Amino acid sequence: MTLEENKKTARRHIDLTWNKGHLALAEQLQSKDFIYRSALLGNSLPASDFVLFIQKVRHAMPTLEAVVEECIAEGERVVTWSTLLGTIERPVDGYPVSDRVLSYSVVAFWTFNSSGEIREICTLLDMENVRAQLGLERTEQAHSALA
Repeated sequence: MTLEENKKTARRHIDLTWNKGHLALAEQLQSKDFIYRSALLGNSLPASDFVLFIQKVRHAMPTLEAVVEECIAEGERVVTWSTLLGTIERPVDGYPVSDRVLSYSVVAFWTFNSSGEIREICTLLDMENVRAQLGLERTEQAHSALA
């Protein structure tokens, strides 16, 4: 697959999962051995658990919108930088309901196989920024990193 085709697939996957919740269509873009990794989760998820994760977040933030700011490709890899916007309407993972529209950055590293299927997504999220927007205390890790 070409670099442009891989970039288009990454953008489409973001739109199908985070923006529209069309998870069955998004799964068609993934390889059979797909894996999702995130600093937020602390462990890897197979495709079936990735679907549950997306459903949980979208349930808590039904207005969630992911805007791809940058998309760069080289070889079998794509990197996307996105801004996620939305309001937490139901508590999720210790984050309370809020009427504030949150905005936070996500960087994702995508790996494709030779058929152009997504083999892996690894994301980094700025959750300390989310905590600050919600008026929550910094985590212990953030305090020690900034000390």
